[in-house]
Amino acid sequence: MKHYGTLWLGSLLIAGAGLLAGCKSAPDLTQDQAMTMIQAYYDQQAPTGIHIVVNDLGMRQGITAKYWDRTKVYPNRIWADFKLTDEGKKVVAIPGGGDVIQWRPDQANDTDYSIVLVTVKKNHLRPHDIGNVHSEILPNVKTAMGASFVEGVDMDGIPEPLQDIAHNPGNQLSSRKQADFALENGAWKLHGVQ
Repeated sequence: MKHYGTLWLGSLLIAGAGLLAGCKSAPDLTQDQAMTMIQAYYDQQAPTGIHIVVNDLGMRQGITAKYWDRTKVYPNRIWADFKLTDEGKKVVAIPGGGDVIQWRPDQANDTDYSIVLVTVKKNHLRPHDIGNVHSEILPNVKTAMGASFVEGVDMDGIPEPLQDIAHNPGNQLSSRKQADFALENGAWKLHGVQ
């Protein structure tokens, strides 16, 4: 009897060891690796111009930078038209087309009124400030990880006066995003950004 019990216990240990050897843990996914995959994703997207909200202060900054000139003042002395200068056309575009900014606030020095311009220079978005990489559950994904990060615009090639306008209140130059990663064939792949 002792012989069969020893044989059974030995077989159980060998089978258990085989199961453990067959189970492989997922490779680590570091913050640097995650950041590299996210940046590669953004680099594959078409570069875009930066949408800049221009308020009363921004309009004055644009005049000082010689990006636009006032060409018409309306009888109410509040509304005006501003034409993009040649220098202005090199750095911004009006989303609806044309080269005239139609300034139509409700009152003089209206701090709530604004328009949107788009930079001519197009860049890829840039991720930064990635959070801790952690396990996640994703539909139809056996092994998943996730990390939050900040998605920001890239100001490379944007002239300083326009960067100053972009940093005025009302502009959102970054936002918090979530990246999801899936283990595929033993390697981590970016599953999606939301």
